[in-house]
Amino acid sequence: MMKKFRLPTSNSVNKEVPCSGYQIIKAAFQHTEDFKELEFKRDNTTLLFCFLETLISEEKLKEYLLIPLLLEDFKGIPDELESLNGKKVDNPDKLISGILNGGNVLFLCERDEAWLFSFPKDLQRSIQEPVNEGVVRGPHDGFVENLDTNISQLRLRIKSPEFKVKYHELGDKTKTKTAVIYMKGIADEKIVKEVERRLSYISTDMILSPGYIEEFIEDDPFSLFPQLINTERPDRAMANLMEGRIIIIGEGSPTALILPVTFFAFYQSSDDYNSRWIPSTFIRMLRYVSFLIAITLPAFYIAIIAYHLEVIPHELILPLKGSVEGIPYPPLLEAFFMEITIELIREAGIRLPKPIGQTIGIVGGLVIGDAVVSAGLISNIMIVIVALTAISAFVVPSNEMSTTVRLIRFPLMIMASILGFVGLTFGLIFVFIKLCKLESFGVPYFSPLAPLQVRDLKDTFLRMPLWKMDERPRNSLTVNIKRQRDSRGWKKNEPR
Repeated sequence: MMKKFRLPTSNSVNKEVPCSGYQIIKAAFQHTEDFKELEFKRDNTTLLFCFLETLISEEKLKEYLLIPLLLEDFKGIPDELESLNGKKVDNPDKLISGILNGGNVLFLCERDEAWLFSFPKDLQRSIQEPVNEGVVRGPHDGFVENLDTNISQLRLRIKSPEFKVKYHELGDKTKTKTAVIYMKGIADEKIVKEVERRLSYISTDMILSPGYIEEFIEDDPFSLFPQLINTERPDRAMANLMEGRIIIIGEGSPTALILPVTFFAFYQSSDDYNSRWIPSTFIRMLRYVSFLIAITLPAFYIAIIAYHLEVIPHELILPLKGSVEGIPYPPLLEAFFMEITIELIREAGIRLPKPIGQTIGIVGGLVIGDAVVSAGLISNIMIVIVALTAISAFVVPSNEMSTTVRLIRFPLMIMASILGFVGLTFGLIFVFIKLCKLESFGVPYFSPLAPLQVRDLKDTFLRMPLWKMDERPRNSLTVNIKRQRDSRGWKKNEPR
């Protein structure tokens, strides 16, 4: 029966259809050719269908609405429309919004009624592991561009009625559906209300991704440090929900925003909790060391060469002198040249197509390696410094924080070239003052160090055993601090 039924290829509507809402719908979509109108007769009632053919699923429309209405025995119209998941709507603006979201509007002309049905096209991609957040152990699924799918992934992990979702429409033109997700009884309702208050102030034509939302709601938009975490991993989002944080997910993007956050949250990875605590602690400490290396090593080298040669061991003075003796410009320009070259190679590798992008590493290796040294442009030691700095910057699990680390090193290099160790010290003081002053939705950015919260140190520099972390971190401002009871209350060799 379905194979014989075909949608008309052109509009077949009587221009004088007596439907009050139809004229408003027609006026709204009269300039677009993918707007379709179909008219049928059934039980002395004129059925007028209006939809956008580029957004609606033709198969679903035929199977779930047109065939039951037109080709089968029906008890009556409109008595059975609710059984087809129809919703009677009186507001023309809601009808227009429904059509723009892949819906079909059915007008019952003689009754002057409008019914809205939802048959959107299925355009989402399959669930895959995020490319930017790979893990060794743990789940290998990630968020996709469909909002409902993303929320369902979180609901499958948190089977609790306290899992709350609040929807918002952002963007005057795009009408991007956005979800604010939190755990009732764990997250602070004041922060939830503050998030919704900031979202309500967003007035712009388009919201394409959570990156747009982040700039509108973050506390300090001029700070280099990111104040919200971006993630494509449902397991990471779930873990933060259970610690009392809030998730923001938007339609059309596989990225979720996590808030409020601290500086140390950017150096935590899902692998830290999927592995045993001793190796996880070692890897985490390595990340913090990489942060210091990434922001200070070039500046430290410049300060030594320019001002403080006395700190170099005697065994290294001659090799170092031989390396830098033929370089025609100061260490600052030498370091800037290499750092900018690294950034150019990185950006080119991202933008080029994958088959071509692999060759940029070979070209970059030739440029950074023997060629620049042989030409007398860069010293051997500077290549080692820049390579170690670049590797340290990429150790950060968060791409946003990695970018911040790469930017901070430039002003520190300038300070070191002007005042040596004194300039480097003042630069670091300024950076840490900024970290201590910054906040993320009322949470001190540098907690639990400033202000000091000893209990939260269990999951900061160290990753203590999971059974030791019986309380949620206080820097998430959770209202329910207790996370678990004594999970190792059993005793070894206890009688069974």
